Amino acid sequence: MAQGRLQGVSEGSAQGGEEMKKIGVEYTVKGILDDSTAKRIQLFDGKFDTGYVITDFVIATANPDDAAEDCWARLSTEEDTTTMWDFANQTSVGWAVSENRVAGSPSFGRTILDPDNLVIEDLWIYARSVSGNDRVNYMITMQKYDFSDWRGALAMVRNRSQG
Repeated sequence: MAQGRLQGVSEGSAQGGEEMKKIGVEYTVKGILDDSTAKRIQLFDGKFDTGYVITDFVIATANPDDAAEDCWARLSTEEDTTTMWDFANQTSVGWAVSENRVAGSPSFGRTILDPDNLVIEDLWIYARSVSGNDRVNYMITMQKYDFSDWRGALAMVRNRSQG
């Protein structure tokens, strides 16, 4: 999972202000989006020393009986409605695909999460269905962390586009 690969992650107390401390329980957000829709998921608590690590991201078509209904979605820290996936784009933090080749038998596809993701402010999800006629379900699981102000400032800069 992403949280295990993030440097300095600890369930214990912060040492020297460099470690991140897990606070609270896992947080899950789920919903459904129309095709080609972006949605803001409000996470910002007004503090710059807390944030979320995305640990899981799953999508599925809303109509599993449609044999040709594949879908994809992207998580980002800024609104992004482009159809291209660019792993070098620092605002993109997660990507997912789901295939539905046989009516009534959806196969959940693949999820890729940036192993260094840390969301301080809000998260955006953008989803597409291949046919353009269906809606896309999503479920995002996150863990909230407490960390030093400098780590939060660094993550905020990283989460914003620089172009």
